[in-house]
Amino acid sequence: MLADYFTVRTALGLFILSWIVYSVQLRLRQHWSIKRLGGYAPHLGSYVPFVRDLEFWYYLFSHSAPSVSTSNTVEFRFAGQRFIFTADPENIKGKGKVFLHEWEEFLGHGIFTTDGEEWANSRQLLRPQFVQTRIRDLEIFENHVQQLLSILDRQGTEVDVSKLFYRYTLDAATEFLLGRSANSLGNADSDFALAFEEVQRIQTIRARAGPLECCVPLWSFRRGLKVMASFIEPFVQEALRKDPGELAEKEGKESTWLDSVAQFTRDRTGDARAFIRDQIVNILLAGRDTTAGTLSFLFKELSAQPRIYSKLRQEVLEKVGSQKQPSYEDLKDMPYLQHCINETLRIYPAVPYNVRVALKDTSLPRGGGNDGHSPIGVLEDTVIGYSPMYLHREPAQYPAESASFPPVMQFSPERWEKWTPRPWQYIPFNGGPRICIGQQFAIAEMGYTTVRIVQRFAKMEKYWTAEDDWLKSEVVLSPAYGVKVGFHNATENT
Repeated sequence: MLADYFTVRTALGLFILSWIVYSVQLRLRQHWSIKRLGGYAPHLGSYVPFVRDLEFWYYLFSHSAPSVSTSNTVEFRFAGQRFIFTADPENIKGKGKVFLHEWEEFLGHGIFTTDGEEWANSRQLLRPQFVQTRIRDLEIFENHVQQLLSILDRQGTEVDVSKLFYRYTLDAATEFLLGRSANSLGNADSDFALAFEEVQRIQTIRARAGPLECCVPLWSFRRGLKVMASFIEPFVQEALRKDPGELAEKEGKESTWLDSVAQFTRDRTGDARAFIRDQIVNILLAGRDTTAGTLSFLFKELSAQPRIYSKLRQEVLEKVGSQKQPSYEDLKDMPYLQHCINETLRIYPAVPYNVRVALKDTSLPRGGGNDGHSPIGVLEDTVIGYSPMYLHREPAQYPAESASFPPVMQFSPERWEKWTPRPWQYIPFNGGPRICIGQQFAIAEMGYTTVRIVQRFAKMEKYWTAEDDWLKSEVVLSPAYGVKVGFHNATENT
């Protein structure tokens, strides 16, 4: 019995010793591979507090070596895994694969979660919808805008315009891409909208948990997926029922993105239902949340600065008057409108944080060494996080403050009159091969919506307070507590 005890103890000791030797050897091999490729970024201790998102990035770059001030890149280890975080434009340019396994249950195999041929197929399906002839046809927004305006016209009483923007953009996106509106503006208690938000919330927690993802409770996540499925299923059924002859006749301007998906599924093997579902979820995330979030922040800033609202309204009335529907050319001919949208996207980029994984052993061009300017060695499958929002808010990326260039965090559309960002300094729509294919459509939708609201209402009233001024970053950035404002039309005595 005693001999058995010592045998078990000896075997356990040998196992632990072997594991330690293997771990040391593995770390040494990784170390020399990293040194061969470049070096290390300034190191941060493994302990990283669970703080709010932007605070996390400031924490990263303020608790590491002094050299980080010259290149915003740091690294740390968590649960034995190496993580690199960067807000350096030179490093953000790199191409990496996306996090499929963490996002698959939510987004499946769509444009946001795939690489290679799968990603190219998803992008190709979208491309015909965003040619100039389709983008210029702004009539698609008018009915939804008029419905939105009727809800906003409440003689200055408080309304959460952010919630309405999310419903409005869902309606516009479903009509433009799927052929018929979800009519969520006419249904204030949309189960889909609530489920979509909850699924994104839990998905974000899962992504941030990293190796501890298995500890995240998923009951509300799975329940939300079921609600989403019931909303999406009629569109899936519609796509599967489409007649090939009818699709061929509609090919061109009359065809929708759903028509393209239906046609594509007939020429491929695999689960057509799952493929269509994945494409719809991805495009709804892109078409609804990003635009609604940006409109919410724009009107939040406009409500806080009546001077900017008045100046914008003056430009709109001079260009198109108080009634005319603006054309695509009209929107392009309103520089102050464009400056307002650009400034909103600068301070509040729709996707504030992103993650890539190294496709192979490689190097980041900057951030290593004692001076912060040497390459950083990156091994295959290393996780690299980057933040467009931190980059956009970093004073070192901008000219010095002056009369013509206000502080970086001040909402000032006028700064765009004389300043143009350098490449990769301003990336609200990402960049490189994965630049957002729908960016011109999104800007047109935001511009059209803003013009129609400004035409109708002479004044905005701010009801939100400093206590409401928090950001919520799940997949897409949004105001944490909505945007509570009031609208006064031109006929009111205000």
